[in-house]
Amino acid sequence: MAAGTNGASRAAGTTRRSSGVPELGEILTDTELKALRQQGAEDLDDMLRLIPLRHVIPGPISSLRDLHEGQDVSAIVDVVDSRTRRMKRRPGSILEVLVSDGTDRLTLTFFLPKDHQVRWHQERLATGTRIVVFGTVHFDERYNHGAPQITNPRYDLVGASEEALVTAMRPIPVYSLRGRTKQSTMRAAYSKAVEYAGQLTTILPPTVLAAQHLPTLGEAMRKVHAPHTADEIAEGMRHLVIEEAFVLQTIFAQRRALDARTPAPALRADDPLQGLLDARLPFTLTEEQAEVGEAIRHQLARSHPTNVLLQGDVGSGKTVVALRAMLQAVDSGYQAVLLAPTEVLAEQHHRTIRGLLGDLGAADHMHAHPDATTVRLLTGSQPTAERRRTLLDITSGTAGIIVGTHAVLTQSVEFASLGLAVIDEQHRFGVDHRRRLRAKGPEGQSPHVVVMTATPIPRTAALATAGDLDVLSLRQIPAGRPGVSSYVVHEQDPSWEARMWERTAEEIRQGRQAFVVCARIDDSSGRGSSDDLLEYIGPGDLAGIPGMDPRSVTDTAERLASRPELQGVRIGILHGRLSGQEKQDVMDAMVAGEVDLLVATTMIEVGVDLPNASVMIVLDAERFGVSQLHQLRGRIGRGEYPGIAFFDTRAPHGSEASDHLTSVAATTDGFALAELDMQRRGTGDLVGEEQSGLHRTLRYLDVVRDSEIIARARNDAFDLVAGDVELEDHPQLAAAVQRRLRDADPNVERS
Repeated sequence: MAAGTNGASRAAGTTRRSSGVPELGEILTDTELKALRQQGAEDLDDMLRLIPLRHVIPGPISSLRDLHEGQDVSAIVDVVDSRTRRMKRRPGSILEVLVSDGTDRLTLTFFLPKDHQVRWHQERLATGTRIVVFGTVHFDERYNHGAPQITNPRYDLVGASEEALVTAMRPIPVYSLRGRTKQSTMRAAYSKAVEYAGQLTTILPPTVLAAQHLPTLGEAMRKVHAPHTADEIAEGMRHLVIEEAFVLQTIFAQRRALDARTPAPALRADDPLQGLLDARLPFTLTEEQAEVGEAIRHQLARSHPTNVLLQGDVGSGKTVVALRAMLQAVDSGYQAVLLAPTEVLAEQHHRTIRGLLGDLGAADHMHAHPDATTVRLLTGSQPTAERRRTLLDITSGTAGIIVGTHAVLTQSVEFASLGLAVIDEQHRFGVDHRRRLRAKGPEGQSPHVVVMTATPIPRTAALATAGDLDVLSLRQIPAGRPGVSSYVVHEQDPSWEARMWERTAEEIRQGRQAFVVCARIDDSSGRGSSDDLLEYIGPGDLAGIPGMDPRSVTDTAERLASRPELQGVRIGILHGRLSGQEKQDVMDAMVAGEVDLLVATTMIEVGVDLPNASVMIVLDAERFGVSQLHQLRGRIGRGEYPGIAFFDTRAPHGSEASDHLTSVAATTDGFALAELDMQRRGTGDLVGEEQSGLHRTLRYLDVVRDSEIIARARNDAFDLVAGDVELEDHPQLAAAVQRRLRDADPNVERS
């Protein structure tokens, strides 16, 4: 089955239909079956895992004597009288039913378009009938002298039966609907399906069920879809949450076990290039850089693959740590590749590495150091002759360090002896990309892998989304960085906006450079442009308000050229529609100081290292996520000059969007911002939209709320796999793992 066919309904992982479990067509009507098929359910297990959106939970029984406007009522009443009258302005009738609980009276008003509906309610609500009614009370002075009424209430017949009353007071599930499906159809289908829930096979091992005091899977499903109380809903959902966490952590545990069995080059040399680089670095490594570098050095020396997530805040020096690891591979007689998501970033890394290595990375030049290696760049837009020469150096082993884009992953690229792969901004690469990269190891061996991200991931999110990687973090910023000051500029304050542009002009006149970031390329690109990595934040979003569409690169560049403060300023533009050569020409012009102010999309979010840049202006900043704003701010203040970041917004003071921007401006700690963003929005932008891995199918698990569950599931799963890697003693769990992998990724590979 291809991923996505029914991934939403099987994300938790299940077995196929067990003997004795009926087919859906055997228990549902054609209408009900069609409704469930539209939801993606193919069998009973799929169906029951489609949990309600919410439950309507009746409140305590109320006395009619104590009613007030807007109160949600649950009341036991007797029918006193009823009457009908035709509606004046549309077809149908109004049925008014007068009820009483002995303390006061209440009118139930039904607006019914069909006569048979009137007759149906009249037959059920005969005088003297006892019901429990649910609804919201309103007092309207224009109607019935202001007497209380409920419009189109829900009610159940209870008579004198205590059991009927208990049943009526149970929580009512509310399901997601597709097409013209009615809620009543879904509820009828689930009331039948729940009767067979006990025939489902529980995935979790008995030891976990006992230790966590969990009901069986069948009982959990009953509690979710047909709960007797609100507490039962929580009990049923707890089973599904723990199951999802356990299946996920079992996958990670198996991957660790597989790594331990897979051969990899043992990169054990520590000279000469590593020592030579350390001796000539123009700065002192931070304590964390040294510690993390040592941890990676020990892992690369092992004879099975290392899989490390190196996360660091903006400007924490991840590239230097990665370069030292790459030199360890070269010193050990192997090659290292650094994979970047864009040509701009690849070019930047190539320049940075060549600059740090100097003659140590120029073995092809006559003045190279005797122990030098060769650093090569490989991108899709390279001239044919240059690409051919680079490919030859990679294949022959002449190139010790290769920096490239996705072009490195093509079949035409054959490494002589790839020992280490470093993937920058790993969330921009899909699972298949990394699979192809691991297949390029020497003689059946898998290269070590270090993935880097400048978007810090809190520990709980890392356990849930990258649990098979060893997470190493850089929090310290190297000494000497002047830092960045951030300000929120509300356009409703014209004097502040004017001062923002004046301050920008002042920096440019002193020889510095500036960035202006826009949310889209031009007026025709809209919000769906592939180059626009917008993260609309919901309540503060101004989309759809006339005159509030996000500013574009082309329009902004023209507008700024006419601003009096910026007269004489050399303005450039950069966006995804430019060719690879045009992008490189723009960046070269910035590096050479030939452009003073660059108007760009968020493609400059990562990797751009321009020490002379001191100003960052983000227009329509309310439309960007926390991590994007933090990354953009990190493009300035990287040299000797302090940076100034302006978050320009049309959101009003005191709005949620304004408060959001103020929170980002208040701190430069990326880890603190990541925690803030995860609590506010979940893990969405922590791992990126292009990452096609297991986290994309989380259904029940919340990494903030369920952090303790994740940690415990990890320990239990790793203990279980340590004694049963193939899960031979747990066939249901093994099947669940395979289902989860197929739903998350058709290649069944490491995410």
